[in-house]
Amino acid sequence: MPRNVSCGALLLMGYVQGESRCQTTLFPVSLDDLMGPDHVCRVIAAFVASLDLAALGFTKARAKATGRPPYDPADLLMLYLYGYLNRIRSSRRLERECARNVEVMWLLNRLAPDHKTIAEFRRCNGGALKRAGASFVQLCVRTGLVGGQWVALDGTKFQAVASPKAITEPEQIAQMQQALEQRMAQYLAELEATDTQERSVCADTQAVRAALAELERQAQVLREAEPGKRVVRTEPQAVVLKGKGPGYNVQTAVDAQHAIIVAHDVNAQAGDNGCLQPMGEAAAQALQQDSFHLVADAGYANGEQAQVLEDQGIEVHVPVKRAVNNQGDGTLLDRRQFVYDARRDAYVCPVGALLHRKQIQKAGKVIIYSATAQDCGACILKSGCTQASQRMVSRHLFEAALERIHAQATPEAMRLRRCTVEHPYAALKYQIFEKPRFLLRGLAGAQTEISLATLAYNLKRAINAIGPSALMGRLRSA
Repeated sequence: MPRNVSCGALLLMGYVQGESRCQTTLFPVSLDDLMGPDHVCRVIAAFVASLDLAALGFTKARAKATGRPPYDPADLLMLYLYGYLNRIRSSRRLERECARNVEVMWLLNRLAPDHKTIAEFRRCNGGALKRAGASFVQLCVRTGLVGGQWVALDGTKFQAVASPKAITEPEQIAQMQQALEQRMAQYLAELEATDTQERSVCADTQAVRAALAELERQAQVLREAEPGKRVVRTEPQAVVLKGKGPGYNVQTAVDAQHAIIVAHDVNAQAGDNGCLQPMGEAAAQALQQDSFHLVADAGYANGEQAQVLEDQGIEVHVPVKRAVNNQGDGTLLDRRQFVYDARRDAYVCPVGALLHRKQIQKAGKVIIYSATAQDCGACILKSGCTQASQRMVSRHLFEAALERIHAQATPEAMRLRRCTVEHPYAALKYQIFEKPRFLLRGLAGAQTEISLATLAYNLKRAINAIGPSALMGRLRSA
């Protein structure tokens, strides 16, 4: 208690008082006065104003001369960018923000579209949203925000809308088909009874028809299921992820200078082995150059795709995990003890005998080299080399490419990969998505959401790198 304030004075002191709700002002405050000069909403507005929405393919980018006027796609794009920057992805939540959030009121000039209009914009503009994100990446390339020297790849898993209960195991498909057919028969009987009683079509009948159509769709998914594979009935494009249920594989290519995502994709593959070439070429297209360093983890080790990228001028850095010889409890000589002689196209064993090409397994892209039974039978190392009559060694068709990318995957390169590509995924999952789960169904819906999320993330990274004022200046001069 301050010494110059008595206890009696404290008893008379009140709380901090606000203005009355009924108080009018002579000069009402405008919304623009509430937005600071460097507010993120001004950056969003400047970015959207720099876009040619019609050229990017946004629906209703040009209003028709007749009929009810549509909402401007620029307003809805600004609304979604604001929402994803603030972890508000639901169309119903965005609808509420339009009526109570002063920042959204400023962005949309007090417009308040309903949730159906908001959701329809996102559903119908997936390709245009991806092109809008690509245009921002091109701006970053032109203005030096993207270095284009080192690009890191990585993939992560996002959950799909479908529940794990919708997963059908291969051995359960026939039983599930029978159950669906029984339920469809019940619905058909209900519809037939309704028609017999000559009752008019009501809401209940329409609901039965809708349920019947959904059951027929699920039955069709089971009929088209690939033998031996699990099926997600309510979202057949999703892949079953270990420990996460139905989901999708999200791929990103991140520039090392400011961790800006230059390319992204969504697929239904459980692993990353087939993503090296597509993502490398997507990064080259975004950077508008073919010569740069591409670094990824061991999950991307693909000799054939690495060779294609190297032929295009891209230097690939990927560690390669090698299988070990597990015969004889792992005590037999490993393939690394055998030296490949490219001139003779043969392997040289530790005692100098040659293993010549025997066969090619095109399915596994492997060449098998074998020693002769006579050489192995007379070898003093046979007991520690092989338990068969002759030793065989396998070599990948693109072994030379695998050796090069493994040698180039230095500890420094892998440390750069971790520092570059791990942070964007943490931001996408928990700062933008709030939790790694999609709201839209199918590959197209997942791609739409990732396009919006990466665009919002890149805007935020650019603001952090050069500041909002400088970014708005570059957007206006673009």
